[in-house]
Amino acid sequence: HEAAPAHLSPYIDLIPDAGLKLTPRHYSYLKISEGCNHRCSFCIIPSLRGDLVSRRPDAILREAEKLVAAGTRELLVISQDTSAYGIDIRREPRLWKGQEVVPHMTDLARELGKIAPWVRLHYVYPYPHVDQVIPLMAEGLVLPYLDIPFQHAAPSVLKRMKRPGNDAKVLSRIHQWRDICPDIAIRSTFVVGFPGETEADFEYLLDWLDEAQLDRVGAFRFEPVEGAAANLLPDHVPEEVKEERYQRIMAKTAAISAAKLAAKIGRTLPVIIDEVGDEGATGRSQADAPEIDGQVFLRDAAHLAVGDIVPVAIEDADEHDLYGVPV
Repeated sequence: HEAAPAHLSPYIDLIPDAGLKLTPRHYSYLKISEGCNHRCSFCIIPSLRGDLVSRRPDAILREAEKLVAAGTRELLVISQDTSAYGIDIRREPRLWKGQEVVPHMTDLARELGKIAPWVRLHYVYPYPHVDQVIPLMAEGLVLPYLDIPFQHAAPSVLKRMKRPGNDAKVLSRIHQWRDICPDIAIRSTFVVGFPGETEADFEYLLDWLDEAQLDRVGAFRFEPVEGAAANLLPDHVPEEVKEERYQRIMAKTAAISAAKLAAKIGRTLPVIIDEVGDEGATGRSQADAPEIDGQVFLRDAAHLAVGDIVPVAIEDADEHDLYGVPV
């Protein structure tokens, strides 16, 4: 079979045409590239996986089609740097269903939106061209959800992290994104206690979060990673200070989340169903990725099936989750 692939037989082949997957049938992770061109001081991914290597767009779209044909309702697009997709093969467009597809995040997202009911973008760096994806969200081609690892907001900390980012410009763009797509949900992660982080730096981050009003936030206490340049930086933050700052940022983001979720009470939102029990079901809104974000708990929903996408009237909320009934 050097010239042509073998024909799969359901009687003798153990691996199905769609391949093997470890996630539930109704959602799948779709990797579009490997490696990263950034050299963040706290990270060793480039030394482990090398620089960015993008997959051909036609190969990605073919895999997406197979996953959807096998029952996938939600594609979770992942990589180490989704925004950088295609910069290494930008002059190599590929034919897909008779049309050329440019290896670029916006073009790829548009085509994926034609294949799967839900397409969710993870690990997006806020490069300028990310602005081009927001109209696709407003159109419904891509979920109104961006997972952007900001890591911090204080300029001095970002500089020591060797992270790109202009906090004021990012805030302005977040406001512009919400003007275009009011329902956009932005999730991010932040590191507290990075070497050299002062109390003023941390207060700056808290103030930035007040202004940014991010929907979902995860925080981590800085821990040295073997081989990372950050280990050699001076002024490491004491463990008790890291813990105190961690508790403060979690309290801050929990309050923001509670207020944003409370504002959804009375609305009807599309929800994808993850589990069904005798009396109710558990699902996620468009603002919630599996395993890392919140859930929607449904009453009177035993008639639903896993993978259904249904309208749900939101009746209540807490710091992280929503509660409702299918309509």
